[in-house]
Amino acid sequence: MNLIIKGKQFEVTDSLENYIKKKMKKLQKYFDQIMEAVATISVEKNRHIFEVTLQAKKAIIRAEEESDDIYNSIDRVIAKLERQIIKYKEKLYYKYGNEYNKEPVSNILEEEGYHLGDKSNQDRKIVKTKRFAIKPMSPEEASLQMELLGHNFYVFSNEETAQINVIYKRKDGNFGLIEPEV
Repeated sequence: MNLIIKGKQFEVTDSLENYIKKKMKKLQKYFDQIMEAVATISVEKNRHIFEVTLQAKKAIIRAEEESDDIYNSIDRVIAKLERQIIKYKEKLYYKYGNEYNKEPVSNILEEEGYHLGDKSNQDRKIVKTKRFAIKPMSPEEASLQMELLGHNFYVFSNEETAQINVIYKRKDGNFGLIEPEV
């Protein structure tokens, strides 16, 4: 796994870098298909924000936490990533069976107290399908429409690019725009 550690308005010390490397190495035992991990540390006032984006062969897994202590933020992000990886591995296991190295993961998970056979996550299903006409509009119009509907995201056809885009509300109150790469 290629690990990239960045600091935004924050100088990453050697001890902090070693701590992150040690914690990230733990994720490899759960999922050996992680190709790249980008860890970003930023500080805003007294909040330490730690964010990690994992690029695997067929998935992107992301987690972010903030607290008043950077080490606490790191520990919470690693715990969150572990849960997400386990959930992803379970889905792969049930979808593809033996293709995704069931043996090593199941042994590790059982040592950690997780069980692949748990039905709690398997019961999730699509319970509602919604269809609607997609009208060409600008991202600004889409954000207004999203606000009017009271949703956290809105799918629309971008009139400038003629592609399907998604606009969403970020935690900081601003908006994000997802555009497909062609």
